[in-house]
Amino acid sequence: MTGQEASRVLLDKIDAREAVLTCEAEQTRARIDELTARLRELDEAIDHLQITRKTLLSLADDDDAEPSAPPPALPDHPAYQQILTVFADVDRPLRARDLCQALDLPIVSKNTENIRSKLKRLVSRGILIETEPGLFTQPRP
Repeated sequence: MTGQEASRVLLDKIDAREAVLTCEAEQTRARIDELTARLRELDEAIDHLQITRKTLLSLADDDDAEPSAPPPALPDHPAYQQILTVFADVDRPLRARDLCQALDLPIVSKNTENIRSKLKRLVSRGILIETEPGLFTQPRP
């Protein structure tokens, strides 16, 4: 083999090795591009979760910042507590006459008007509601 032939064989080997390495480099670059795109997707998903967490915590803080309204004050007279006890026991709307019966009061105009007055007072304080004229119930949460 002549020197020129030997050089040619050596150059062919170098060309073959370069072609293999070039192909491998192109595959590696393609894989890097795929991984870079995937990394970008994962980073975006993480950002969205962090924004969601921050928003939820902010909303929770806003809820905590709102002062809750104090419960309505019950008038001092014990009859009001008796009326509310009857409502808790029957769990349905009542009329003044129904309360007179439940409280064992004689069904006379004086008693029903007295009870109706107390019911209206409880409505004005937000403790009861009047669903229709003369029909009272506890508000539902």
